[in-house]
Amino acid sequence: MSQNYTPKQRARLLRQNSTEEEKILWEKLRNRKFHGLKFLRQRPIVYDEINGRVLYFIPDLYCAEMKTIIEIDGKIHDFQKDYDNRRDEILRNMGLKILRFKNDEIKNISEVLKRINCFIFE
Repeated sequence: MSQNYTPKQRARLLRQNSTEEEKILWEKLRNRKFHGLKFLRQRPIVYDEINGRVLYFIPDLYCAEMKTIIEIDGKIHDFQKDYDNRRDEILRNMGLKILRFKNDEIKNISEVLKRINCFIFE
């Protein structure tokens, strides 16, 4: 994706090109279906600004009420572990919790929802 996009434009593009796994989980979490919590899909989170340039990440799903990010990792994440670890560290330093699932795990959506429940309410 070009760097000329605003965070909002990039998020919109990501939402338009969601994976099947993201769509499956989103359907279970959207509209406060999960414990009445408000989840946002592909919402930019700004973590810094340097020389007028906004630095941000766009997590797959975000619940501000519980300060929780949920990521659904496809195969590309097998090749960008250092980037993901650094990103998670920055987000944790902002007081956010991150829960990651592999694409294949979404097939068992009831187990995924149980893990999210335990993660949020532990």
